[in-house]
Amino acid sequence: MPVTLNKFDFNYVDDYAWLENLNDPEVKSWVTQQNEITQPILDEAVKSNNFLFKIKDYNYLSTNGLPSKIGKYFYTSYRLDKDKPSVLHYTENLNDMPKELVNPYRVYKDKNVFMLNFNPSKNSKILAYKMSVNGSDRHQIRFVDIPNQEYLDDVITDVKFSSLVWKGDEGIFYKRNGNKNFTAKDSTFQLFYHVVGDVQENDKLVFDATKSEGSFSFFSQDDKFFLIETNKEATSKTYYYINQSGDNDFALVPFLTSDELNFDFVKYRNGFVYCKTDKYPWGSLSKFNINNPTEISTVIPQYYNELLLDCKFFGKYIIAKYKVLGKYHINVFDLNGTFIRKFEAPYGMNFSVRFYDEKKDDLYVVFYSHTISFLNYRLNVTTGESRVYYNDFIRPKPTLFPFDYFDYKTITYKSRDNKDVPITIVHKKGLELNRSNPTLLKAYGGFGSVSYPTYDVGLLHFLDKGGVYAYAEVRGGGDKGDNWHKSGMGQNKMNCFNDFIDAAEFLISEGYTSPNKLAINGGSHGGLLVGVAMTQRPELFKLAIPEVGVFDMFKFEEYTVGRFHVDEFGSVDKEDDFVKIMEYSPLHNIKEDINYPTTLIVTGENDDRVPPIHSYKFAAKLQNRKAQKNPIYLLVNENAGHYGKVSTYNNRVKYDAEFYSFIWEELNK
Repeated sequence: MPVTLNKFDFNYVDDYAWLENLNDPEVKSWVTQQNEITQPILDEAVKSNNFLFKIKDYNYLSTNGLPSKIGKYFYTSYRLDKDKPSVLHYTENLNDMPKELVNPYRVYKDKNVFMLNFNPSKNSKILAYKMSVNGSDRHQIRFVDIPNQEYLDDVITDVKFSSLVWKGDEGIFYKRNGNKNFTAKDSTFQLFYHVVGDVQENDKLVFDATKSEGSFSFFSQDDKFFLIETNKEATSKTYYYINQSGDNDFALVPFLTSDELNFDFVKYRNGFVYCKTDKYPWGSLSKFNINNPTEISTVIPQYYNELLLDCKFFGKYIIAKYKVLGKYHINVFDLNGTFIRKFEAPYGMNFSVRFYDEKKDDLYVVFYSHTISFLNYRLNVTTGESRVYYNDFIRPKPTLFPFDYFDYKTITYKSRDNKDVPITIVHKKGLELNRSNPTLLKAYGGFGSVSYPTYDVGLLHFLDKGGVYAYAEVRGGGDKGDNWHKSGMGQNKMNCFNDFIDAAEFLISEGYTSPNKLAINGGSHGGLLVGVAMTQRPELFKLAIPEVGVFDMFKFEEYTVGRFHVDEFGSVDKEDDFVKIMEYSPLHNIKEDINYPTTLIVTGENDDRVPPIHSYKFAAKLQNRKAQKNPIYLLVNENAGHYGKVSTYNNRVKYDAEFYSFIWEELNK
């Protein structure tokens, strides 16, 4: 039955409200029918192209990155069986034989269950690990005795959006979710403490935001546990700490009750809080004494046009990571902010600092790009020397292609309101720009998120076959600092979508591609971005693939985590915000007389971050119009959530092959 919605003089007849009842047998049958149409199309595309073979081949030939080091041990995950989840191993020394520590399949006997993250206790006696059971954001925590490699009996359930924070070796803090309804507004309001060896029913409630409906985050550094509470309206924060050396009364001590600094907590060390403040939009590092927050001093100043991404504290150094229009570098400072030296990554390559050897003064770093797999290096802070690192388990391999095989550049294009928007473009060197190149354009554009290159063997083959890849760093993201984010959020959100459309027009005008050769893709907020672009300017695109997107903005606050995102989008309960939101809401901007591009909408049946309701309704409305001649496909991943079917190697490879095969097939028709 159609449902009529009225708000602020806006009237809308929702013909597909029935798809919101995910447990209805009729909805389940509809989803099955959708998959029965879509899956054969994807299977046929895979058969017609060689992406599956190349993805497997390139994976085998790619190099491995360094392990992570937390506390006493090094940790690495290995895939022992391609049809089962990866297995966590550990070693005491880098070149030791890895020992199995957590095998998800051995614990659960279910190949869809996989590990999300882990954290060892203070003295590396016990490892807490968090498990995704069915793709939902509601997880489980379990434990293993590290030296004895023995699983413990403890099981903590209904864990959501939670860190794994230890108190010594005795127990952990975690967030518990109280939702009874899968798609209802999120109710992760409580912080509990669990003593290892006890049952969950005895866990202690430490903090409760149920009445205020605020959100909070927490972490532990040095001898203190920190909790940051944000009010429901996301307009103010309160900062607390607990002295971990005390007993388990867990008295929260507020040290900043009005966040006038609006800072991001970076590090607590020797009585000082190190932070980034919004006073410097490109990023700086400041500090204040925890007992005197009003006296703040600058440790590392802002460098205009150099985006400060991260600061890590190792020994006597602060390792600061920067991004400058497609280039990444490290600045090394002492604890007072005195500059020591700079390490530059090769052009177009991202890097991850894995750990620091204090005895040799070496930083262990992994470099990688869209087209080059992991290169492991030791960077000596004292001498500036850089050396490649290999051992018995991380062995050298030739690169799949020469370093100069692909043309990689980050440039800017002009938006319609004359802003310089960065865009990264990758293609095979010498490719003729004759407007006929199959092109994939992506973006995210929300929550101040910064984009990074990631190694992708499916993309690698797409490029080798003559494809062009472009990633636009549109407003709403954080690629040009806090102001870049603010200029694409709330009342300014349309700038984000316009920048993406302008990126498509730039690629066409510069001869990279044409509307008949252009595909767009994005996930989550990027899925919304694709949904807006294809409904605003359908003539620009041959193919659209929005993944786990938000499409029904009229109701976005009613579902799961939508309540946390009012600061990003505005609120539909405020008329000024509502008017702006409905100007771009994809579901409500579908017109009856438009033939939209071929579209593949992807979602997960257990996604409780952006529930599949959005994708179901968007697909149904696009499909059921006389003007729609291009196919509209819906793929619903079973036993999967926001990140798709990622538990096993075979699952990942299958989807990657389907994704790139389908794009190649459609853009070459």
